[in-house]
Amino acid sequence: MENSLLQRINELARKKRETGLTAEEQAEQKKLYKIYLGEIRQQFSATLDTVSVEEQDGSVVPFKEAFNKKD
Repeated sequence: MENSLLQRINELARKKRETGLTAEEQAEQKKLYKIYLGEIRQQFSATLDTVSVEEQDGSVVPFKEAFNKKD
């Protein structure tokens, strides 16, 4: 994740608390939050790809496979 993206998000959040945002800044903040959340979701999904679950029968399966299993 780009450091400049986080810095700008923090700048806008600080300004929003202190003085408020213009319509353009609100739109920019919304766009940046969308990018930020997309990157967080992607990182979380990648993390889940490395997690395994041990089933009751002793077998080990990837988390996503165990989660999607219908019992």
